[in-house]
This record gives sequence, structure tokens and C-alpha cells, in this order.
Amino acid sequence: MRPTRSALWVRLALSLGLALVCHLSVGLASARAPIYVSSWAVQVSEGYQEADRLARKFGFVNMGQIFPDGQYFHLRHRGLAQQSLTPNWGHRLRLKKDPKVQWFEQQTLRWRVKRSLVVPMDPWFSKQWYMNNKVQPDLNILQVWSQGLSGQGIVVSVLDDGIEKDHPDLLANYDPLASYDFNDYDPDPQPRYTPSDENRHGTRCAGEVAAIANNRFCGAGVAYNARIGGVRMLDGTITDVIEAQSLSLQPQHIHIYSASWGPEDDGRTVDGPGILTQEAFRRGVTKGRGGLGTLFIWASGNGGLHYDNCNCDGYTNSIHTLSVGSTTQQGHVPWYSEACASTLTTTYSSGIITEPQIVTTDLHHQCTDKHTGTSASAPLAAGIIALALEANPFLTWRDMQHLVVRASRQAHLQAEDWRTNGVGRQVSHHYGYGLLDAGLLVDLARMWLPTQPQKKCAIRVLHTPTPILPLMHVRKKMSACAGRANYIRSLEHVQVRLSLSYSRRGDLEISLTSPMGTRSTLVAIRPFDISGQGYNNWIFMSTHFWDEDPQGLWTLGLQNKGYYFNTGTLYRYTLLLYGTAEDMTARPPGPQNATAPPTSWATSASPTAHHSASVTPSKQ
Repeated sequence: MRPTRSALWVRLALSLGLALVCHLSVGLASARAPIYVSSWAVQVSEGYQEADRLARKFGFVNMGQIFPDGQYFHLRHRGLAQQSLTPNWGHRLRLKKDPKVQWFEQQTLRWRVKRSLVVPMDPWFSKQWYMNNKVQPDLNILQVWSQGLSGQGIVVSVLDDGIEKDHPDLLANYDPLASYDFNDYDPDPQPRYTPSDENRHGTRCAGEVAAIANNRFCGAGVAYNARIGGVRMLDGTITDVIEAQSLSLQPQHIHIYSASWGPEDDGRTVDGPGILTQEAFRRGVTKGRGGLGTLFIWASGNGGLHYDNCNCDGYTNSIHTLSVGSTTQQGHVPWYSEACASTLTTTYSSGIITEPQIVTTDLHHQCTDKHTGTSASAPLAAGIIALALEANPFLTWRDMQHLVVRASRQAHLQAEDWRTNGVGRQVSHHYGYGLLDAGLLVDLARMWLPTQPQKKCAIRVLHTPTPILPLMHVRKKMSACAGRANYIRSLEHVQVRLSLSYSRRGDLEISLTSPMGTRSTLVAIRPFDISGQGYNNWIFMSTHFWDEDPQGLWTLGLQNKGYYFNTGTLYRYTLLLYGTAEDMTARPPGPQNATAPPTSWATSASPTAHHSASVTPSKQ
């Protein structure tokens, strides 16, 4: 059974047309039909007298000129209905036939939102310190709300133990098309109630995303007008089939999947998605959202107490998921937090039990202010990403990861391992690129031009068995597939696929250093991992080299940090580089045309190249 991540004690590859159709289809429920009013705008070149003549001829009242040049006039018809769902075809035809009329338009109602500070009236909003300006910095949600963004037209599904669909703070936003019960195979995701309320997790996560605002109940979700669904899949026998089906539910309807679960966070497990689930991820990012790619938001894990490392979790470690870590109100590393190189960003959660936690919906139509763990952080990120997607619905799954990197800041987050990478960004194994800023993410989303096609360059560095010494380095100078169609200029994800044996797996620290000097720990020591199985074709991933130039010397480091008599053998080592041919550091910082749709592309991959590498032993 997959444990939930709660710390409470325990391409557009198709045409633009298809993308637009898919985007419209998921927003039909919230789209407003035009409402026609009795006002008309008319352009006549002969001025005021001609406008008066038209008005008298067709029964209008001339309300005066619109601009001082005397060509555009406002006409109102007293005999027409003040508002109508259909245009007045009779007057359209008459104005169209008049030779003196150059242009006309019957006016429709326009919905506009005051750009003042939006503060929900919900009674528990005052407790939502992480987004109501009570702490600095908070997640900067209010700035986004004041721009009229609230998740409208975006669909989020929480993959968990169900969702209380009739909860008064969720009911109006509940989306049955984004919901299913894969434990009992029926359409109803209502959680199974028990005396201990153990199946409250999904409902809590859902409220963080899309709890209704201004209904004078509980608090407000980050994207309080988003549609919210729930998939019940953790309350029963879990198989690769169930996980794959859950991650593949309605991929043209659901924009964002939020997941706060994974393998055991016990500091000794190395496990990840099965064959079908891996295929679900691949199909999601290549075919979901009309080819723009599904967004999979994942909690990084709660194994901090066991010195676990989320790079031993193949879900957070996937390039297809956007992994989210936690910080406390004071900017400290929570006791449950796992550090690893695959975490991309961070949002708030809680620390010790006496510190402020997260406010959200709870079972039995209740509210709670006791939600915590990385379980609480991932849904906050999902809500923020929903706001950015509302601002620019053409963003691909890779675009969003680029934006999250740029919209995350070190802020007040405290850790001993903050480092500046090769392109000048601060990055940490505890926090990724730092605290996610919703206002900055939305601003960047509006101006973002789509990234060029994803390239993959795979280099088999070592394929002959080599003894693992107490301290050794495997160095390889690489061209990043220069001169080929899959040449990479700017990195995104970097993977290391390793097969090795080791007498005590948890004592082996593995690192990777880029040509630009950025050192990333792929796995730190895990004292509870006493396995002698090593790593069998395991893929480690790092986001710390984002936008760096991959050409040059790459160094894989292996170091025994435990018993001196540990031994092992490195059998295979393949380096996989992902990125784009564009120099991402050369992008201008100013506003760009963000709403222009991207051109079609397909993922490019290279055949594995065979190279030799130098292996350098060092004394410990």
C-alpha cells in the first residue's frame, strides 16, 4: 500500500486548433455567453448630422460622439430589451445596408474585476498565514487574486484516498469528470468513513487547492474558482494498474494532478513507478492537455526523521513530476523534510506541533488548522500553478518547470547547503530553488515564450565492471551531442542511471559535478539502509544544473561514508541530459508575447553513444 505524505505522526504535438478546442472544452462550464444590450457603436464619416439622421431613421437616440473626431457615435434604442442573449438581427441588417455606415457593433456586457486587494471574508482566512500577508514573505497569493485570477477554467484532481464531494467548501467547485474511485471501480470518490478518520487526507489536500471563497465557511483555497476532483486510489489494494489508471484519468479534461504519496519514507526503501505508471507519466506529458502536457505535482516525502532521500523515490525523482518540498513559517527545515536533488521548489507547511499549520477542509463537513507535512505543501503549489495556467493556458509541462525555477527564491529559508549554480541561481537540496512566489510566477507566465523542443542526449560512460574504492571519481568530457539533431545548449533535468553492488547501500554517497562547477548530491548517506542489493539500473535525477551549458567535464563521485570495510562494484553508468538547443540564459528579461501559441514539436532522443571514461581513485 502506498503511504500518503502526511506528517501527522505516522507539445504541443497536435495543431493549435486542437489545443484551443481542448482548452475550450474544459472551460465550458465556466464560460460566459455574451449578453447583448440596447447600445450600439456606429462609425459615420459625415459627422453629427449623419448620426442624427441614422438615429431618427431607425428609432435610436443619439447619445453623442465617442471620440472627439466626430466619426464614432453611441446610439441607444429605447424599444429594445435592455439585455438579451441574442443579437438584434433586424437592426444589424438595416445598418449594414445603409451606405453611410462604415462600421457598427451592438454592445455586449463586459465583466471586469476591480484591481483592488481581494481579501476573502471566510472566518478562518485570518488563520491562513501563508497567504494573507501575516508573515513575510508569504506565498504572494493576494497579489494574484487582485489581478482577477482565481483558477477559473482550470481543473485539478487530487489522487488520494477520496474527496468529500458534498463538503460545503468544495461542493460548488466539485468536478465529477475529474473524479473516480479506482479502489471500488465506481464514479463516486467519497472517502470511506472510519472511527479514526484515516481517509481524510484527500479532502484536506483538495481544500488547499479549491476551497470556495467568500461563503463564510472555513477558509479559502489558493485557486478558489478552480474545478476540483478526487481520485480514490489509496484506500485498498494498490497495483501498477491502479496507479496508471489514476494518473491517466481524463487527460484532456484535467490540467493538474496533485499527489502527496509514494513509497515508504523509512530511509531504507528504493522504489518507484512500475512499467504501466511510467507509461502513464510519458503519455501524460506528451498527449495530455492537447499535447501541452499534463502537470503532475508531487510531494517530496516525509522521511526526514529516518534520513531518507527523495531521490530513492522514483515518483518525485521523475523528470515528469514537479517535486515540492516544505519549509516552516520561520524558514526552517521541518523535521520530516527529505533533502534531495530532484526537488524543484518549496511552499509552506509546519514544523513542530506547536507551530502554525495549514488550514483546509476536513471530513464530516468540518475544517481543520492542523494539516501538515509535504502533503500540505504540494497542493499549495498545485493551486499556485493553477493560477499561472489561468494567466497563460498555452504553457507546456516543461514551460511550467522553467517558470517555477525562475519564480522560486531563497528568501528567508535557512539551510547549510545553499549554493550558487553555474548560471547564478541559488539552489538547495532541502528547498530546490526556494520559496515559490505566486505573483512572480503569474507575471512570468504572462510574458513567457514557449521553450524549444526537448532534446535528450544519452551517453554510456562506463559499461565494464569497476571496483568501488573508498573515494573515487568517474570523469567524462562530453560534447552534449554537438553536431547532432539532439544537441543541448541549456540543461533542464539531468539523470544518472547506475547499476552497482555495495555491501551496505546506505553508506555510499553519490554526487555529480557539472562542467560549470555545480556539485549535486544524488544520494546522501541513509543510516537505516543496510541493504546489500545496491542499485539495479536505478535512475537518479537532479534539477540543480538548470540552464547550464552541459559541454565539458562531468564528474561522478562515489564515497564510502560508513564502515571502512564496505565493498562494491560499479557495473554500468549512463548519463542522460535533457534540455534545449536554445541558450536560455540569453532570453531577454522584459515582457514578451506570452499568449502566442507554441509551434508543434516532438521529443527528440538520441541513440546511446559508447564512450570510455577515466576512473580516478582517491584516498579517503
